[in-house]
Amino acid sequence: MGDSTNINIKAGRQNYYDAIVIGSGISGGWAAKELCEKGLKVLMLERGRNFEHIKDYKSASKNPWELEHRGSATLEQKKSHPVIARGWALHEPIMDYWTNEKDCPYVEVKPFTWWRSYQLGGRSILWGRQSYRLSDFDFEANAKEGIAIDWPIRYKDIAKWYDYTEKFAGISGSKEGLPQLPDGQFLPPMELNCVEKDVAARIKEKMQRNMIIGRCANLTAPIPGRTQCQFRNRCWEGCPFGGYFSTQSSTLPAAMNTGNLTVRPFSIVTKILYDKNTKKAKGVEVLDAENNRTYNFTSKIVFLNASTLNSAWVLMNSATDIWPEGLGSSSGELGHNVMDHHYNCGASGNVEGYENKYYYGKRANGFYIARFANLFGDKRNY
Repeated sequence: MGDSTNINIKAGRQNYYDAIVIGSGISGGWAAKELCEKGLKVLMLERGRNFEHIKDYKSASKNPWELEHRGSATLEQKKSHPVIARGWALHEPIMDYWTNEKDCPYVEVKPFTWWRSYQLGGRSILWGRQSYRLSDFDFEANAKEGIAIDWPIRYKDIAKWYDYTEKFAGISGSKEGLPQLPDGQFLPPMELNCVEKDVAARIKEKMQRNMIIGRCANLTAPIPGRTQCQFRNRCWEGCPFGGYFSTQSSTLPAAMNTGNLTVRPFSIVTKILYDKNTKKAKGVEVLDAENNRTYNFTSKIVFLNASTLNSAWVLMNSATDIWPEGLGSSSGELGHNVMDHHYNCGASGNVEGYENKYYYGKRANGFYIARFANLFGDKRNY
């Protein structure tokens, strides 16, 4: 962050902060933590409701049969969440975590399943927690293939930052020494079950491919303020033990402990304010979702962490005469070629012959088959 000396000399001015963070999900929570720990006064804006760690995990300690509808969504909930109803996430314990799609509709020119969770912490409460490092096979791919634009960085440029984030977040996994899947600062790995171990051995023997335990942001050993995963596999309900990384369990407490963070829920950022003289962002315009009034907040720094699509929307809605297609739109790519989250994938099967064996708990993690195609010049000279 550099020297923050005197950066907050105007902090006494009403609605002025050193930095504004738009969004409170995984990236927004992390930005707030880093800025607050550097001594900056930070305003975190969340478009949805406040959502407290432990207190608001209403069903995390209940069994499905203790819930009113035994864990199933009601017909009314299915009607109000038609997009969520397409997949696995239509469950009674977490229906309040998803955005009401009747209140927040979107137009699908082509089918697009958009998972949205408008509340403090965003989708950090609901994410799948799989955490892998990119390698130089990824960073060099465009240049070697002669397509698109070369990445401006290589693995060595960010390796230390992978280390930094993994140590704080708590990533469990096994070290494999695979150049296409760099090892990290791991907590002890979860264990593959007996079927997975057998399958992994056969894949290794016959195909020379690596099937390993998933690398995930579930703790296998306690760290300050959080205890390890309890192997309940109910992470999406919110973990009162802090067993997985989320804004609520990790970055928000760290930011709040500095005394430098202000959190403002029900704050929909409608645009970023642009200073034509300095050619920099100078703040944000906010629509208060409770009173329908508009407020301006100013700062020296603005972090936009509102998820892929909403971040693009904010930039496009911040158009000026200098940026007619949206703030920062000179390349013509704003609003195009974006990736939010894949919808769903997976497979399952029943295997005979292991009836006399069992495993511990309900592991909140799967296995991972490391990249094996187009490596080491097997099909091309790179």
